[in-house]
Amino acid sequence: MKPVAPLNLLEIELTGADMTARAGRVLAGLACPGDVLALWGDLGAGKTTLARGFIGALVPSEEAIPSPTFTLVQTYPAQIGERPVEIWHFDLYRLKSAEEAYEMGIEEAFAEGISLIEWPERLGSLLPRHRLDVTLLAGSTGESRILNLAGSDAWQRRLSGFKTALLGE
Repeated sequence: MKPVAPLNLLEIELTGADMTARAGRVLAGLACPGDVLALWGDLGAGKTTLARGFIGALVPSEEAIPSPTFTLVQTYPAQIGERPVEIWHFDLYRLKSAEEAYEMGIEEAFAEGISLIEWPERLGSLLPRHRLDVTLLAGSTGESRILNLAGSDAWQRRLSGFKTALLGE
């Protein structure tokens, strides 16, 4: 299953892991409760690096941000403005059926939190239509990645300053 969001909003080459994490931090600054970010890409594409940057921007902590590869989901309490919000980081690689996501609280995550979903294709029809597709592909060098963002016109407005923030940070 490939990303199905309607509008290709932005494509940019990220020079390495630091810039991939920075892209996550910039996206975190644009996030709102109820957002779903579907992280697409092969093993080693940088999905977890981007997610760690995102989470680290909203959850300042000295602790490491673990990959949810074995737990399938990690949650983090955060604040956006004055509003508390839970960040849900899903790694669905080991999911056997989409229905297993209900046991992890995915409905609550979609309704009230901010969801970062690695391996979103495992959700099938449970993956919300209103989301931001974040695709990471191999770039022109071994360390670089092509970041493609696709979503609705609402995301297009929110992403208007993304490239400037990413490159000017």
